[in-house]
This record gives sequence, C-alpha cells and structure tokens, in this order.
Amino acid sequence: MDFLKSAVASAISKGPAFGYTFGDRVDIDDSIWTLYNGTKREDGSKCSIFSFDVAANKSRLPLARNALRKLRTLRHPGVVKVLDTVETDAYIYIATERLSPLSWHVKRKSLTEETIKWGLHNVAKTLKFVNTEATSIHACIRPASVFFSESGEWKLGGFDALSSVKEDDSVLPTYGSLIPDAHRYMPPEVSKGGWEVIKQNPAYAVDAYNFGTLIFEVFNGSYQGSDQLGQMKSIPASMQQMYKRLLNPNPKARMSVSQFLDSGKRIGGFFQTPLIQVTDDIESIGLKSEDERNEVLGKLDDVADDFPADFFKMKVLPELLKSVEFGGGGAKVFGTVMQIGAKLSDEEYEAQITPVVVRLFANPDRAIRVCLLNNLPLMIDHLPQKIVNNQIFPQMVTGFTDVAPVVREETVKAVLVIVPKLSDRIVNGELLRHLAKTANDEQAGIRTNTTICLGKIARNLGANSRAKVLSAAFARSLRDPFVHARNAALMALTATADVFSEEDCATKLLPVMCPALVDKEKMIRDQAQKTVEIYIARIRKYAANMPDTVLPSPSATAISGNSVAPRMGTPAADSGWAGWAISSFTNKIAAASGQMQAGSTTNGAADQRSQSVPPPAVPTASKPILTSSNRPGMTLTKSAAPIPTIASPDPVDAFNDEAEDFDGDWGGFGDDTTSKKQEEEEDPWGTPNISTATTPAANYDDKGEPDFAGWLAAQSQTKKPGAKPLPKGLAKSTPAAKPTIATKKPVVARTAGAPNVKKVAVVQPKKEAKRPEPKADDDEEEGWGDAW
Repeated sequence: MDFLKSAVASAISKGPAFGYTFGDRVDIDDSIWTLYNGTKREDGSKCSIFSFDVAANKSRLPLARNALRKLRTLRHPGVVKVLDTVETDAYIYIATERLSPLSWHVKRKSLTEETIKWGLHNVAKTLKFVNTEATSIHACIRPASVFFSESGEWKLGGFDALSSVKEDDSVLPTYGSLIPDAHRYMPPEVSKGGWEVIKQNPAYAVDAYNFGTLIFEVFNGSYQGSDQLGQMKSIPASMQQMYKRLLNPNPKARMSVSQFLDSGKRIGGFFQTPLIQVTDDIESIGLKSEDERNEVLGKLDDVADDFPADFFKMKVLPELLKSVEFGGGGAKVFGTVMQIGAKLSDEEYEAQITPVVVRLFANPDRAIRVCLLNNLPLMIDHLPQKIVNNQIFPQMVTGFTDVAPVVREETVKAVLVIVPKLSDRIVNGELLRHLAKTANDEQAGIRTNTTICLGKIARNLGANSRAKVLSAAFARSLRDPFVHARNAALMALTATADVFSEEDCATKLLPVMCPALVDKEKMIRDQAQKTVEIYIARIRKYAANMPDTVLPSPSATAISGNSVAPRMGTPAADSGWAGWAISSFTNKIAAASGQMQAGSTTNGAADQRSQSVPPPAVPTASKPILTSSNRPGMTLTKSAAPIPTIASPDPVDAFNDEAEDFDGDWGGFGDDTTSKKQEEEEDPWGTPNISTATTPAANYDDKGEPDFAGWLAAQSQTKKPGAKPLPKGLAKSTPAAKPTIATKKPVVARTAGAPNVKKVAVVQPKKEAKRPEPKADDDEEEGWGDAW
C-alpha cells in the first residue's frame, strides 16, 4: 500500500497539477477503475478519486477516456458529481464527491425495503434522463456502477461504455465486450448477436434489462446469472409484474425504465412511498402552503428511521432552513430542523445551523422569535459562548419590552436556558435590569415567572448583589395581589434560603414573610408556614453558637474605674403609675449607647437638702454653672457629655409598603448606601438616635429619685396650645424665675414604654436670662383637672 501511494505521488509530481491528496483505497468490484478516498488540499474537504493506470490496462483505455469525456459533459442530480480531472499518458484521475459503492451494502443486506425502493427510484429517474433526454445507452447498470453519496442518495456512475445512438463511432459496439464481467449482465439478444444488435432494437432495451437485474440483486444480495431472475420471492409483490416486463426476452416488447417509473408513481404504485414522496416534496417545501408543509413534515417524521442519517444533513436540512428563513416555514419546520440538528457534530452545527439561527434572532417576526425561544434548549449546547453574548443575547433582550405578552413571557422563560452561557457582567447588569421591569409587568403570569426565574438563577448572580436583589424582588412578590405570584415568592425563598446570611434572614426576610402566615388564601398560609419554619430553624442554629452577651462584666467595669454607674430608677417600693413611667424611661436612657455624666456633690450637707431645692452653685474656671432664681426647681448646667435621645416612630409605621421603593432598583431594605441618619429616622427598631445637643449636668445627687419637678417645668415649656392644665396640687406654688431655654428648638422624642411622656433635650445659653414673674392665674391653667 505504501509503495502504491508513493508511486501515485511520484506520477502526480511529474504530471499536471492535481489539487487532491490520495487516501485509503476503497475495494470496488467489476470496474476498470481503482477508487481512493481523498481530500482537497485547498480546504481539506472530502472527496473520492477514480484512478486509471494506462500501462496496466492499456486495452481498456478507450473505455476510461470515454468515461472521462461523458462525466465532464453530463450533468444531472442523479449522476456522480465531478470536481476535477487530470489525464496524462500514464494515468487518468477523476476527483468526485465522496462516494461509497452500493455493492458494500448489497452484500451485507443492510438495506431496508423502503430504502431500496427510494434508491431504485433515483436510479430510474437518472436512466430515464440518459435514455430519453440524452438519447444514450448506459449499458453498464449494476451495483458496481451505483454509489452512495454523502447524503445517502444513490448516484449513477460507470459511464465507461455510455454511448449515444446518434454517434457513428460510439464506444459500445466496438469495446462493449471489454466491460468487466459483461457476460453475466448481458441481455439475451446481445449474448446471441453481439453488441451490434443494439442498433436494431430500442435504445432503452439494454438498460431496461440491466435495471431488472439490479432490482433482483439489491433485494436478494447477489446475482450469478440469468437463470436466477425467475426467483421473485424477495421482490415486493407490487413490483413483480413490472419487474418481469423489464426482463422480457423480446427487446422490442420490453418495458422501458421510463415506463417502469411511471407505473410505480401511479396511485397505489410501488413508488408511492412516504420516503419517495418526501424526497420529491422537500425541494419545493418553501413554495407550499402551510397545510401542505405540515403534511410533508408529518411524512418526514414517519420515515425518519428509513432515511439515511446523512440524507437529512445534506439534503433535507438545507431545504428546511431555506423554508424557515425565506419561505415562512414556521415553528413546525423549525422544530424538525432542531431534531435533525441534534444529530450533527459541533462543527456541522456551526457550519449549517448557527448562521441561520443568528440571522433569525435579528428577524422582527414575533412568530419566529417565539419559535426560536421555544427551541432554545435544543440548540444552546451547540452555540459558542461568544456568539451567545455578542450576537444572540443583544437581539433577545428586545423581547423583554415587546408589546406582545407572549413574547415577554417566552423571553423570561428562555433566561433559564441562556444564562449559563452569559458572562457575569451581562447577568449582573443588563439581565437584572430587564428582569426588574418584567417583575412589575402588567401581566400577572409574567410577574410570577420572573420570580421563579430569579429563584432558579440565584446561583448565577454575583455574590455581592445576590442577597440584595433576591430579598427585594421576593419581598415585592409577597405583596403581589396575584396568589400564584405570592406562592412563587415563598417557594423561591425556600429554595434560596442558603444564599442569605442569618442576619438578613432575621432582619429582612422574616418580617416580610410573616404577614403571609395570615394570608386570605390557605395555599399561601401553608407555604408560608413551611418557609418560615426553615428560616427560624436556621436562625436558631446560628443563635445557639452566639455568645450570651457582648457587654463587659460589672466587676470589670468597677475595676477599670473608667465609667460611672448608670442612673437608677425609682425604688421598688414606689409602685405608682408615674414612678413606673419615669423608671422605665430612665432605664431606657441607661441602656442606650454612650454613658451619662452623673453630677457629684461637693459636701455632705448637700445630701440633706430637699430634692426640689437646687444646690449652691460652685463656679469653676473650666465648667461655668448658671443658677436659677429663688424659685425651687431644677438647676440646669452646661455639660460636654451628650444625652441620648431615643427616637421611636409611630408603631403603625413599623413596616410601610409605600416606603419600600423597589422601582428602578433592587434596594429597599436599608442597604449600606443609606445614611446612618436616615436609618435612625426611618427604622423603628434601629439603633437609638444620639443627640449632639449638650445640656448642663445637675450638680446634685438625687439618690435615684426621679427629677419630677424638672420634668414638670419642661412640660410647661413644651405645652402646646389647648393642652389641659395641671392639677392644683401639682401647680407651682411659689413664683420664681424660670430657667432660660435655648432658642434652639427642643428635640422631642417618645419612649417606647411611655407613649405620652416626652423627654426634652435643653441647651443652656451661656448667660442667664431672667424671665418675668408668672401671673397669678397660671396655677389654674397648669392644673390637670378632670384629665387625671
């Protein structure tokens, strides 16, 4: 073999340029040619090469030259396609499409009846053309002259003795006897009278007889001589009568191949098979009506197992793609394309289908877009990531905003299929922006599908934005009036529980899930119960590993000496309503962040002083103290230590849907970008607000007693018009100058424990301002009266 290849290469190098490379030799019987598999050097495409060695077969050189000449001039779909030829004094090369001999399959009996009929139909059409249109005689019809193309079609070759009846110097009468194994296939009249008798008989007579022997051989697997032709057991019953007429011993009464073909194509004829009908109709499928197309495709599905797989790739697929792209083939045709494409290799898919798919995505036809989106799962594995990101997705996003709801819905569903091929930049940028719009779609089904989509692509989202996007989207869906949207949100939260931190589960998600526990729909209540239990179990597991406290122990605080014990409330013995309220308030102050500056007494005598009498002022250089007039009351001094102010909004505003703004953004849960001040003002359960205003610290120790007189003074200053007067027993009895209040508006805050008690943070001015004496009737106005 190596010697033969080297000899062929040496011969080529000495002759004309031949742009093909010889490969393996293919066994072929009863032929003057040697067949090789080859490749085209320019692009590496496959081909076959027929080689004729002049020195080894010099007597048959006229037959080889005749075949070369006829193949160059004869063009028909059923004839072997010639790519290139070379003829020298030493050899003749004919490069053709890649072929395989029919004799291989005949000997193995690997052909089904439907496939044989389909192949015989193709050969019959070609012979009809040769005998009728070309007015020629083939004279060499046998399995060795018929080949399988790459598409699985039967192609006619073996034109060694092809002769025109109009030619005076035709090859057949002179060199017909040199055809290999000619005696076995020779018609009876030629066996008796030689090849010269063909001029006395119809031109089709020889080919008709040889076509009959071909029918016998392909159905039986072998043919030894004319005495076997009467055994018709393997030949289909519908074909037997016409088969016998092809083998009529009288050439003038013999049926022509053209007549045989017409008889088989009649209604109920042996050529009326779905396989043959599909072959005839597939080339014109783009011109057929929708009903006719559906009929052809239905037949195509029925004969898919009988067709050679390559036929679909080489012949059916190109016609279907043209029908979809230019002939309005529709979704059904494209579905068939996808079924065929599933059998293609990646290279074949990229060469045949991918370019068409990219062009179809750019087509504005909504029917084509929906068809593409529905079939996207069948082709996504064959599409390169670069093409998906750069060519398909930019066209696909137009479906998110299409006016047709079905296009928007199919686009959302297709996200699950295409997202593995998208880059992180597209997923966390453009895709999320479009999904944020469909989450607000007017169609409830699209909103529901968007929630499902987000739950399923949660692992594809970036770790930095995943929790924020999902929590905001699911919280919005939980408020959706459509019951299935709420149910989808709860199920998505169940499926994505692991993507949220425990803090988010407790502070962001549980508060928005709990209202679903009392939803009007039982389906929602049941699903909410399951979802909440999952999150509660996770939080419990997390909390079990948390420390008991993060505050320093009291002993460590006492040893350090850096802090002062917090101010205590009223004694336990004082169980009155007012004492409880003040105690609760002071406890809230002590629990707030930061520490209060406790006033210290200068001597022991001050301890014996009444709580309503201010201690004497002790002026110092660093801390100026401003005393009030002779009216008993609270002395206000300036201190650098801030007093915490607790802000507590109205409980009804604890969760306000209107305040949660998700439009145009996935935020809405007090993310890191929200300022601390805004969190303190809006979050009812957030960290208490710490006022930056300073107030003088009292220079006396009240021994844990609440500063009730000071609180009353503050109440009188902040009293609003129309407020009820104080009771006479609690009214001021001695006229005294009131402490000057800073012009700055007091910061008023409510305590969570006592809604009606207010704490006023007062700023003392640098200089004391003497206020005018109150009128005598102020006592009556400040009384609480019946309100008590």
